[in-house]
Amino acid sequence: MTVKHLLIANRGEIAIRIARAAAESGIRSHAVFSEDDEASDHVRKADEAHRLTGKGPAAYLDAAQIVQAALASGCDAVHPGYGFLSENADFARRCAKAGLHFVGPTPEVLEVFGDKGKARSLAVTCGVPVLPGTDGPTSLEEARRFLRSLGAGGAIMIKAIAGGGGRGMRQVPAIAELNSAYERCRSEALQAFGNGDIYVEKLFSRVRHIEVQVIGDGSGEVTHLWERECSLQRNRQKLVEMAPAPGLSAALRDRLTVAAMASPPMRRRTWSGAPGRSCSAGCPSRNSRCRPSTSFR
Repeated sequence: MTVKHLLIANRGEIAIRIARAAAESGIRSHAVFSEDDEASDHVRKADEAHRLTGKGPAAYLDAAQIVQAALASGCDAVHPGYGFLSENADFARRCAKAGLHFVGPTPEVLEVFGDKGKARSLAVTCGVPVLPGTDGPTSLEEARRFLRSLGAGGAIMIKAIAGGGGRGMRQVPAIAELNSAYERCRSEALQAFGNGDIYVEKLFSRVRHIEVQVIGDGSGEVTHLWERECSLQRNRQKLVEMAPAPGLSAALRDRLTVAAMASPPMRRRTWSGAPGRSCSAGCPSRNSRCRPSTSFR
């Protein structure tokens, strides 16, 4: 389809970059902003801007309001950016039902990769190694049992089921820190993604974060865009990404790209987004386990 008017369901730098790309493609951009974001730069960078009811992240997580804004402004497509509603299958369905093109994977794909528990289960089914952890929403008591099962010196990472971008994540090196970390993660995940469910994985402290980006053209043809090094982070937020990843052996690079393309949704579904894979290799010459993650850039 030919997109003429694009609503950007995001804020800040993410929205600015999308608006710039839209302008370069001859597409008119429409920003949305919460009541406390009126002075944000992304409001001025778009061709048009539409005020949302509500403040903070909650406004950008209001799927019904965003779809209504797109329809009221005559948009024919919605770009979610990343974070917020970008991995929300229900939002993608709302867009489709309203006759709006969702710039990203289909709802069926998002059902899997927008839920880290389902993504882990699919990876196991496809023979892709994953870190030891829980599958699906995990209670505090379940997290406590898993941490204890690791024995002396064991540690876990709490992660948001619907998460991404480092939000809703905490390291827990000891049982005494579990309760507070669990509640903080649930609260942060609920605020950032509208879903407070979490799961836990065994913490590997000496690892590299390497992603393989997978992309499709919307016709069922899918390929990868090789890997990028994302290990330089602060508080689990990436600071610098490098491509290709330095010091990565050809053999390990091949294993990563093969694993990234292993799951059925990668091979058969309609895509216009890029789900990533993160390598948890402690060193290119050592363990090369990979865990599924999803990011849309």
